[in-house]
Amino acid sequence: MKSFKIQLVLKSSHCIKKGCLVCWLASQTCFSLAIVCSLLTFQFVSGAADNCETNKKPELFITTPGQLEALSGSCLQVPCNFSAKTSASFTGKNFGVWIKSDSRFKEFPENVIFNSSGSTKTYPLEITGNLERQNCTTVFQNLTSEHSDVYFFRIEHTQTKATASCSGFHLTVTNSPWSPSINVPSDLKEHQSVTVTCSAFTPCPHSPPQLTWNLQQDSLRQTEKNTDGTFTTKIQENITLSDTHDGYNISCSARYPVIGGNKTAETEVTLSVSCK
Repeated sequence: MKSFKIQLVLKSSHCIKKGCLVCWLASQTCFSLAIVCSLLTFQFVSGAADNCETNKKPELFITTPGQLEALSGSCLQVPCNFSAKTSASFTGKNFGVWIKSDSRFKEFPENVIFNSSGSTKTYPLEITGNLERQNCTTVFQNLTSEHSDVYFFRIEHTQTKATASCSGFHLTVTNSPWSPSINVPSDLKEHQSVTVTCSAFTPCPHSPPQLTWNLQQDSLRQTEKNTDGTFTTKIQENITLSDTHDGYNISCSARYPVIGGNKTAETEVTLSVSCK
């Protein structure tokens, strides 16, 4: 059986939508294929592949998680910092611009969804970061599945006007909330004191999920910042194990506030406690 290598260079702004289909079709052939199908390599998505070669430093680059998820009817905080190719100063008046699908906004001006100058605001979002300090953190509000797309940032300053064509993030808006996770130490023994934690993904720290469980109704809720700038909401309880905890079910639910109500997901684990 011969082995073929097919490299797919997707320059179309629709490659995120089409890429999965391309990979599926390729997988149906009788050949052993090594497929380069980088749906989240933004130089392909943006249509600016020639300017995103690894040996070239882009004019503007943003640091943000490559993939972000949000809940329909809720909000999303996008952690974002930017740096320019040159050591330019951003002191003074700056305008931040967000572009969807394809970073080439001159060819596709309809893809500009927000400009902090006030000239464009077709999406419900706000740049909350301090652009002078190169912080482009942004909050999206009232998200729907139609907002699922790839997004690119642009800075406009008297000294620097550039688009981060080689970096950005892919947003997926889901209708179903994320189930919380329950963390329990392994190898549980009678009379052992352990800490049980229930944590939930928190795309919008301004509107965190409400966590409840059957251990303690008034557990203190804490929302913590992760190393990548995203957030997690947690509740914790210390319990001293006894033989009655063997086979005990711990359930935790996460209730996310959305437009018109709430969306809830639940997780359950069963304790296995052995004698010392």
